[in-house]
Amino acid sequence: MKVLIVYYSMYGHIHRMSEAVAEGARQVTGAEVQLRRVPETLPPDVLEKMGAVEAQKGMAQVPVCTVDELAEADAIIFGTPTRFGNMCGQMRQFLDATGSLWMKGSLVGKVGSVFTSSATQHGGQESTILSFHITLLHQGMVVVGLPYAFQGQMRNDEIIGGSPYGASTIAGTQGERSPSENDLAAACYQGKHVASIAARLAR
Repeated sequence: MKVLIVYYSMYGHIHRMSEAVAEGARQVTGAEVQLRRVPETLPPDVLEKMGAVEAQKGMAQVPVCTVDELAEADAIIFGTPTRFGNMCGQMRQFLDATGSLWMKGSLVGKVGSVFTSSATQHGGQESTILSFHITLLHQGMVVVGLPYAFQGQMRNDEIIGGSPYGASTIAGTQGERSPSENDLAAACYQGKHVASIAARLAR
């Protein structure tokens, strides 16, 4: 049973969350977990001006995803930063290239899930995940979120990410905030939850 984690991360926050998602998915017996990045669309000089070069180097060991790899997976967990309450352009461009999969019904019945990040606490995390679900539903995927069985999302003693729609984290307006232990626990739980459902469907 193959679990594919496909993400875009500019400053490393979603990359760190994807590692936690993978950690959770690997806890499910029989799960083969792979991390993949979507292709970058920004030229190197723009990334340098945005201060993202060092973070990008740290993720260079993760292979770039191809559209065909999506069809080979039993579950796909997507990670994207929020851009004005929606997925980032890199992820949108990647998904817009999956028309051939849609034509063949290649993703119908596969498990799909989403996690995200935003600069601020109310920066559109929920709208990003919910609008992402539209693409998954058009592909015929079985959408899975983050249930309240993960009680960490009930906390109010600190600023946290996470909602029933999926795990999330707050990066800070300057990218200064790292995912909290609770955010990472939510991502880990989501990975395990998605992989468990995919395993049941595969059986």
